[in-house]
Amino acid sequence: MSKTRQGAGRESSPIAIVGMGCMFPGARNLTEYWRAIRQGRDGITEVPETHWSAEDYLDSDPKRPDMIYCARGGFLSPVAFDPTEFGIPPTVLEATDTAQLLSLIVAKAALEDAGYGEDRDFNRDRVSVIMGITGTQELVLPLTARLGHPIWRRALHEAGVDSAAAEEVIERISESYVSWQENSFPGLLGNVVAGRIANRLNLRGTNCVVDAACASSLSAIHLAMLELTTGRCDLALTGGSDTLNDIFMYMCFSETTALSPTGDARPFSSEADGTVLGEGIGMLVLKRLADAERDGDRVYALLKGIGTSSDGRSQSIYAPHAAGQARALREAYRLAGFGPDTVELIEAHGTGTKVGDATEFEALRTVFSESRGALAHNGNSESDAWCAIGSIKSQIGHTKAAAGVAGLIKAALAIYYKSMLPTIKITEPNPKLNVDESPFYLSSTLRPWLPRAGSLRRAGVSSFGFGGSNFHAVLEQHQATLPTVAWDGSIQIIAFSAQSVDDLRAKIDEWLGFLTDERFDDVALAYRAAQSRQHFSGNHEHRLVLVVEQHHKHELYSAESLVQLLTQVKSRLSPASIGSEWSLPDVFYGRGPKAGRLAFLFPGQGSQYLEMGRELACTFPEVLETFAEAEESVGDEEYRLCDLVYPKPAFDESKRHERTAALARTDAAQPALGALSLGFARVLERFGVKPELAAGHSYGELVALCVAGRYDAKTLHHLSRLRGRLMAECDGRERRAEMPVTLGGMLAVRASYDELRRLLDEEGLDLVIANRNSPGQNVLSGPRETIGRAAEACKKRGLPTSFLKVSGAFHSKLVEGALPPFRNALETIAFDSSEVTVFANVSGRAYPEAPAEARTLLAEQLVRPVDFVSEVENLYDAGARTFVEVGPRAVLSGLVREILGDRTYATVAMDVSAGRRSAVADLAQVLAQLAVRGHDVDLSCWERPVAEPRIPKMVVPLVGANYRAPIREPSRVDRRSSHVVSAAVDRPVERRQVDSGTGVLDAGRNQES
Repeated sequence: MSKTRQGAGRESSPIAIVGMGCMFPGARNLTEYWRAIRQGRDGITEVPETHWSAEDYLDSDPKRPDMIYCARGGFLSPVAFDPTEFGIPPTVLEATDTAQLLSLIVAKAALEDAGYGEDRDFNRDRVSVIMGITGTQELVLPLTARLGHPIWRRALHEAGVDSAAAEEVIERISESYVSWQENSFPGLLGNVVAGRIANRLNLRGTNCVVDAACASSLSAIHLAMLELTTGRCDLALTGGSDTLNDIFMYMCFSETTALSPTGDARPFSSEADGTVLGEGIGMLVLKRLADAERDGDRVYALLKGIGTSSDGRSQSIYAPHAAGQARALREAYRLAGFGPDTVELIEAHGTGTKVGDATEFEALRTVFSESRGALAHNGNSESDAWCAIGSIKSQIGHTKAAAGVAGLIKAALAIYYKSMLPTIKITEPNPKLNVDESPFYLSSTLRPWLPRAGSLRRAGVSSFGFGGSNFHAVLEQHQATLPTVAWDGSIQIIAFSAQSVDDLRAKIDEWLGFLTDERFDDVALAYRAAQSRQHFSGNHEHRLVLVVEQHHKHELYSAESLVQLLTQVKSRLSPASIGSEWSLPDVFYGRGPKAGRLAFLFPGQGSQYLEMGRELACTFPEVLETFAEAEESVGDEEYRLCDLVYPKPAFDESKRHERTAALARTDAAQPALGALSLGFARVLERFGVKPELAAGHSYGELVALCVAGRYDAKTLHHLSRLRGRLMAECDGRERRAEMPVTLGGMLAVRASYDELRRLLDEEGLDLVIANRNSPGQNVLSGPRETIGRAAEACKKRGLPTSFLKVSGAFHSKLVEGALPPFRNALETIAFDSSEVTVFANVSGRAYPEAPAEARTLLAEQLVRPVDFVSEVENLYDAGARTFVEVGPRAVLSGLVREILGDRTYATVAMDVSAGRRSAVADLAQVLAQLAVRGHDVDLSCWERPVAEPRIPKMVVPLVGANYRAPIREPSRVDRRSSHVVSAAVDRPVERRQVDSGTGVLDAGRNQES
């Protein structure tokens, strides 16, 4: 890090976010927060027993004095805190607010995320700590409550209670509160949140906190940016911390009637009725961009500017004011150097209160509509809405001082991982907002984020506080950032391999021992799983791979369930029961040499569906980059493939039907399938998986030739658009009609080829058997009227049928008009040789090496039948024993099973669940099955590297509520003379000695070291 003199670096430079750390409801760290955000997890719960009793305070009448009407909110999950890690004596824990203690964990994690761990040497004099905090902390309330003993004594005396009984009552009440001690004063102060971070982590720049109510964290980030831009520091640790979800805070919000009586925050929803409170801590590590680039730092996003304003004189000190918010918005975009018309995501303050949401939306609509004229229409036929809007509060509640940074981290992750993230609990938009007539649409689903042509990913984040404090931050992607996999840790692959069964069982025994260790947690499991993948070898005789998916709401894995599964697996590995190959749900075993050759199969039109491959497109950059290539290769079009496959969220079913029909159009479906299938193949290549043989069904043959290397991706995208357009046009309908009328159709019939041939002859039907899919399934193609008559004839004979979701009579004379121009286009492309053999639909045999012959065969495929049966048989004869379906759904896998029957082979599909379960889990299963069959798979590429967990010397469980030790010796105090007769100063801290060699903390220390 730069050691430049103070005051240097005043030249204008964007600020880079180089590290982040956080704790929020349902998320104990940044990885868990990312997982919760992208999966749309709800972190709102009933108030836990660790905080306060709803039974004591809850009343449905919001006007009842000293009672609240909402007892739900977002609360931090228990965190294992090791005081020795930060040199904190256990004797001061009860006298230290958890905002200070938990912020130490987050601060250290954020610095480590930025690459500033304990082993890195940097100039600590040039590191500032600036935090957003609201007022004093929770600890002040119990300490103040203890000082009420004179009032209690007088009340008891006036009630006629004798002195001895009164003193016993006072003593019992006092014992309910933490006691005063030397460390109580710093322990209750908000500014010491920053001070303790600077002290314990030895950061020697500016150290302060700022209070702007619920805008505190963005206010702190604003000041940190000023420190960097004026050269006062080279690194800033900043954000917000708020663990104050005690009854006092609930009382404050209840009295303003801001809380939701139904217990959920629903920003911008028709059902929005208030907010819920949340606990949270979020921190950023900021550097000047020039310094970050010089030091080779990872950059999540750039902070281009923060606009600030005050409402000035307005109706109420805490009522939101649209004009004041609009001033902050305009200032933010002035500083950023671009207009709102280039921003595609707004992470709103979005509390879920009716007045707050309406006011904020009015301000946003005003400022963004001013830029509407600057926005070129991007072909969206539904509306001119270009910007997604949402709020993290729907998932974690209103985290007050940490609210702004919670949204900013979410927006930075959205930019970095190229995804539009969901806001949950929106069944329909608030009709009073008129969202459909605004520049905005509600972001209610996870979607890949492909910006408009020539644009960068940009986002705005708002945070507003009581007293009229308005802040709006503007983020932009860092163009030099390399594509990154959006791992969220929800799927773990555990891999074992060995040369003998006994060695394999021994490795399972090691894991069983680990799982029964009390140190087991998701971080330790992730590390061990990564180690297992590093040591896995496909050359070992015995190979065992498990796919473990998260199944708890807040906890990643259950040790008990894993122990049960591994015990079951171990019993299958006994010498008496072991077979050559077997599987359990999510468990795969194989042995011996590689199981034959690997063949890729690519599906054709009809397999497409809305949001196909959505999760993989939001996880692996290869998929989204392929869609971007598809757009670039064809130039300006009236529609974008990405928008057709992953449309903006719709809140009515009719619009979804329209979108399904739009994607089924031949000119849309074929290029969309090509982009997705090619992206899938590139994802497999990331893990070292490449085909030895390939084939595609109908349109899928174009993708097979591309993946095999016969021509490049740009050619594939061009041919896909052209083929789809030509086939659609020659079918006699308008290219982009809302409700196209087609001349031809296709009918799948569950019957043998010979049986179907006889039916056509007997009924005199002029149709083509266009697809010979399997021994028992064939497809008819021809005029739509004749197809209808064929369906009736099949029904009479008891033959099951289904109309295919295609817009024409493919592989028939009805598409002959497409043949000449398509053949002419093929003449202009190069057909390279390849080591990967592609099998053809028309002949069922390998594609010829000669380019001219290959072009002719591919052109004729338009009008000639697909003989998939012969194709698969010939693949099998060529040595294919593992078939991987690379594309949406798993239709071809089923056909292969019908064709090959009980012969030795395996089929796997990348989209086997068709979106019904995690697509990342589907991919993990594919890799697992390929690995146990001995194919080349680099399992070490799964998930990001994980550091070995630190072994704690002691563990104190902390939540958002302040810590109370579980045991306390009784005290005998003479309140009248304030003389302590006998008292235990501190409770013994709950601990467990992890290792006898590590020692325990010296409980006698009363100063931090």
